Amino acid sequence: MSAPRTTAWPLVALFTAGYLAPYLMPTTVGRLDSGLPLTASEAGAVGSALLLSSASAGFLLASRVDRVGARRLARIGLALAAAGYGCAALSSTVALVVVGAMLGGFGSGTATSVAATGIAAQRDPHRTTTLGLLCVSALAGAVYLTVPHLGQGHGQPLAAIALTALAAWPLTTRLPLHTATPETRRPKSPLPHLRAGLILAATLPCWSLAQNALWGVSGRIGLTQAHLTEATVGAVFAIALGAGLLGVIGAGALGPRLGYALPIGAGTALITACIVLSASATDLTTFATGEIAWNLLYPIVLSYVIGLAASLDPKGRWAVLVGSASSLGTAAGPLAGSLLSAQAGFPTMGAVLAAILLLIAVPMTAVARRATTRTMPVVEITVETSTVPTRTAYETAAVAPR
Repeated sequence: MSAPRTTAWPLVALFTAGYLAPYLMPTTVGRLDSGLPLTASEAGAVGSALLLSSASAGFLLASRVDRVGARRLARIGLALAAAGYGCAALSSTVALVVVGAMLGGFGSGTATSVAATGIAAQRDPHRTTTLGLLCVSALAGAVYLTVPHLGQGHGQPLAAIALTALAAWPLTTRLPLHTATPETRRPKSPLPHLRAGLILAATLPCWSLAQNALWGVSGRIGLTQAHLTEATVGAVFAIALGAGLLGVIGAGALGPRLGYALPIGAGTALITACIVLSASATDLTTFATGEIAWNLLYPIVLSYVIGLAASLDPKGRWAVLVGSASSLGTAAGPLAGSLLSAQAGFPTMGAVLAAILLLIAVPMTAVARRATTRTMPVVEITVETSTVPTRTAYETAAVAPR
């Protein structure tokens, strides 16, 4: 039986609660640096620990959501996120902040795994994914605009993530309490499409690393290389997040009609141009153009990457594993960007990241072409006829944090 339509908004809420932490990573790390006795590299390490904890939840729960139960696991994840981020926001002790951030990160990863598993089982997972990206982009933009007016300190962005987890809690009542059936309790079947899944799992960390290497140092590029004021850089980021909303809407409008290969291959190639442009920016026009165009394209490509991962396994194991592998790149991105820019400068950093993206775009596009040929006709028939293959509501998953 297909996933009921009534579960869509609870899944979007879980998606938003889980994804908000990586979307707020620049301001979270920046405020850890200024609000606690931490160096910039130490603050970045705390952010990486948070994201690695989130990734570990995905690896651990890749095939366990249906057995534990969606509602129970979602509530555990939201409780961990609210408690962990809340304690980190209220504490001024570095050790407690680190422990709270890691606990909250594990909660975020748990909530995202449940959300992604349910989203992949929807009749139109791409539409639900774009709704989730739309919500998290809008919420992150609101936080970026609001937090600077709430005073200094490290607590505000962490508190925003904790409050989002609490706000998502009431919607979990609409999730299934038990999703395991005698059919899902059978011995595990081998992972299908092993070669394609391994290729995607190997390339997604590099894809995420390149994106987040730029994201982690974009503020410094604007301030030190483009010689912009902090207010101007903040305005550019706000506009860029607005462009991200347009990108999400565009991805939702396109839907599955283009398949996976064209959006992923061509979109990644265009992103490389944006990275080079932003990294070499020496004035407002160049900096704003690169950042805004990149934020416009990123969610479009991301939504199709999520769909591609979900298509590789009807039980969603590849999707969660690939998404968790992507989280490793997300965690390493800011550190990689800082090291590259410190050693070789921002323009060279941009060229290196662009070369990495172009290199991995080839195998990603090859996997996407085969997946499109193999799975897209089935998806189209499913959507148009409302006939979904027999499966539990939470047997598939897709997760790829920013």
